[in-house]
Amino acid sequence: MSVTRVSSSPSPSSTTTRSVSSYMWGTSKEGTIPQLTDGVHDHPKPIDLGKALGVELNDELSIQQLECGPTGTAVVLSDGSCYTVGSNKNGQLGQGHKEAVLQPTKLKLEQGVSHICLGSQFSALIDAQGDLYTAGYNGSMVSGLGCLGHGVLAGDYEMDFRLVDSLVEDGCTAQKVTVGDTHMTVLTTEGEVLTTGAGGYGRLGNLETVDQLFLEPVELICGENVVDITGGLAFTLALTKDGILHGWGRNDKGQLGMGMGLAVDMYAMEALPRPLEAQLEGRVVTKVSAGHSHAACVTSNGELFVWGSGNHLEPELMTSLLHTRCVDVACGQGYTLALDEDGKLYSVGRGGSTGVLGQASVKKLPHPALMDALVDQKTTQISAGWNHAACLVEDTTTTTTT
Repeated sequence: MSVTRVSSSPSPSSTTTRSVSSYMWGTSKEGTIPQLTDGVHDHPKPIDLGKALGVELNDELSIQQLECGPTGTAVVLSDGSCYTVGSNKNGQLGQGHKEAVLQPTKLKLEQGVSHICLGSQFSALIDAQGDLYTAGYNGSMVSGLGCLGHGVLAGDYEMDFRLVDSLVEDGCTAQKVTVGDTHMTVLTTEGEVLTTGAGGYGRLGNLETVDQLFLEPVELICGENVVDITGGLAFTLALTKDGILHGWGRNDKGQLGMGMGLAVDMYAMEALPRPLEAQLEGRVVTKVSAGHSHAACVTSNGELFVWGSGNHLEPELMTSLLHTRCVDVACGQGYTLALDEDGKLYSVGRGGSTGVLGQASVKKLPHPALMDALVDQKTTQISAGWNHAACLVEDTTTTTTT
């Protein structure tokens, strides 16, 4: 995919051309990396998303969100259209069935999509009016019920994206949603955080470990003016306007970053939101991302901190990136992508044989390393799934005519 934007500079003799392209890498399974064969692609490869979607991308129609989920991929365009592709065994891609979606397929929604979050068992999206929709598996008595936010369903699955009526009835408008294995967290435009689904391991942040069938406020952080949320398999992090992170849920891998020491075991959890302190105390967090069982954040000073996956029980400063200023971060399953102010992309963590580090045959990186394949590109957007990743890059060329 390549979109070219041309604009005239103040001088009539020069023209600036900006070209936006997409790159993807990692393990493609059931079409999660469009245009590439299923298998491992261990370095970033250009993907013509316009061709994959069957549309012409230009100034009027561009990519708004490129989302890599646990087992699928989604693309949201500037006109509100949304395409999904990948594993769909629980109907989580919202295509009306449970068969794998091997080619990017447009969702049939009356309203345009502004944001989507893919999960391994269910997914959620927000339309242009701020209404919330969910699709996929609603859980069970064993794993926990209610993650779709529709109450008790006649069946276990909702295979088309369905409006969450209770939010409309309550007059709530959603601005962001994140999904775990069996729970969902929503951030409203009023800065309120709502949760629903399985209550085990404190996922819902309300002390009780019972399931919730509908979205309910996380009472302890009401009034904190939350500006962002992110979540992993069974935990959630919320960022407040003053740059403080709060976390709750499962903590068996140190994913909450609360330094529990020897108390971190398979049953470790926080049933109420707690602020992350340690090295983050006194710092202002500006960006945060959660992966399967770890998380990372960027501070106002451009520092990158990573914790979880059984490696760091508290936020650990990535000192090898102190030479630059980080501006964004994305976490997958055991690995992290960091973007600096110059558009350079770095990867760190464990990729194993999935290729998600984007560093050819490298399977593990204890410290962030520059992704050489993109060194000549300016990255503008990043996304990290469990086993595949993606980015958008922009090239700027100035041509002078005499």
